[in-house]
Amino acid sequence: MNERRLGRSLVVSAIGLGCMGMSDFYAARNAGEAAATIRHAAERGITLFDTADSSGIGANEELVGRALAPFRDRVAIATKFGNVRDPDGTFRGVCGRPDYVRRSCEASLKRLGVGTIDLYYQQRVDPDVPIEETVGAMAELVRQGKIRYLGLSEAAPATIRRAHAVHPIAAVQSEYSLWTRDVEAAVLPTLRELGIGFVAYSPLGRGFLTGAFKSPDDIPEGDSRRSQPRFQGENFARNLTLVGILEEMARRLKCTPGQLALAFVLAQGSDIVPIPGTSRRAHLDENLAALAVPLSAADLGKLNRAMPPGSASGTRYAAAQMASLNR
Repeated sequence: MNERRLGRSLVVSAIGLGCMGMSDFYAARNAGEAAATIRHAAERGITLFDTADSSGIGANEELVGRALAPFRDRVAIATKFGNVRDPDGTFRGVCGRPDYVRRSCEASLKRLGVGTIDLYYQQRVDPDVPIEETVGAMAELVRQGKIRYLGLSEAAPATIRRAHAVHPIAAVQSEYSLWTRDVEAAVLPTLRELGIGFVAYSPLGRGFLTGAFKSPDDIPEGDSRRSQPRFQGENFARNLTLVGILEEMARRLKCTPGQLALAFVLAQGSDIVPIPGTSRRAHLDENLAALAVPLSAADLGKLNRAMPPGSASGTRYAAAQMASLNR
């Protein structure tokens, strides 16, 4: 397995595994197959596993912790705090208060069954709490040995700079794929200036870029993608033309559209680690094969021309979720 560095010292596999959808948001979940997929990923050499306390209201952390227990000494577990949900799943807002950071960390350590969290992210920036206070509390947890490295998710360049001035940030995580390229303008340049790694979530466009969906009706009932603008109505139809471009090029390169989409993200820099999510072993193996997709400069140029920033139709989240992003 190829490796990449996040920040100064955290070395992980070039592709990680996003685990959040195993316990929440997507339909047709199977905890047994999900646990088998996590173990299979570790056996295949994946060393970065990503979860959050908000996924399944803690259930995903428990799943990840149990599955990775036999591999604990050779993997990095990343989890997040900040998205506050009621036991029934209702989203209550974002919290970055120092006391909340400390309580959340203790709860995550217990659910994961570990003594130290390798990479601890603030999942969303709290607009009502100075980032210096939140990161200061996270830094104290590092000094206590409860966290190894700090991260931010969906943070703007100015916020990243302020946070990094308090304590080194190892990684920033944001959505990044061929149809979500917002970070290229200012976030990635800021991270490279500061020596911070980048973790790309939803690098397959929540499955859309794999070609798995040909109609909105293909999305199962109870799946959160049904409420996301890019998967609805005319947006869906327009975005399907982008997948057609991927499918055509993938046939020529003898790979799948999803592998091509992942190869594009991987080719954007050795400081970028995509974390495609899947709960199936077959899909995980397919994703790992993206490491061997030969993308030439001409191929990258064609993809850039065909799917430039802003080419996707519709926002990536509904209005309320878009409002929670730090921009």
